[in-house]
Amino acid sequence: MSEARTSGTGRLLTGAAWAALLMVLWLWGRHITEAAPGVSPTTEDAAVGRPAAEPLPPPRRPLPGARPQSLTVKAIGVRAAVEGRGLDRSGAVEPPPYNRPRTVAWYRGGPQPGAPGPAVLVGHLDTDRAPGVFYGLGGLRRGEQITVGRADGSTAEFTVEDVAVFTKKRFDAAKVYGPRVKGRAELRLITCGGDYDRARRSYSANVVVSAYLTGTPR
Repeated sequence: MSEARTSGTGRLLTGAAWAALLMVLWLWGRHITEAAPGVSPTTEDAAVGRPAAEPLPPPRRPLPGARPQSLTVKAIGVRAAVEGRGLDRSGAVEPPPYNRPRTVAWYRGGPQPGAPGPAVLVGHLDTDRAPGVFYGLGGLRRGEQITVGRADGSTAEFTVEDVAVFTKKRFDAAKVYGPRVKGRAELRLITCGGDYDRARRSYSANVVVSAYLTGTPR
């Protein structure tokens, strides 16, 4: 996402993909969707990180709902405030303003981080002046930690399950936004990725980090 790229540039995938997202959210609420087995990247959906066979900690029981206030990802130097945002006129999650590129947006129409279901947090990749809050997101690795400070004073700690790049051509809303395991508290961190098209002022893909709740440190 770049400050001069406001004509669709820093926005996450819109149109049909977001219409599909809204339908998926509706289905989640009615308990119709099945638990997704996880992302299986293809040549256009490249995954990074440590081998999937490496054991990860067991999931923790979901927490009561509480709004997110802060996000910390030590591995990539992120310490950011979190603000609730809705959808813009084009149907995309409205990111923070470009004058606050180090702030993260939580999609308030979905689950709260730590509660059951996949909570969605989005952030800028870059601006014309400086890297955005999620500039290093693609460098996260399986097994690394993400912590979310919540309005009730609790902290939800998540473990990265995988990192994937989804191109617009192969974007699958159910895989990106759907639950990996039914009833588990999950987290998605999303930013722009792939190649930047100067003519269209848009990126070709999204970087998606998938994580799940594993602890509640004091």
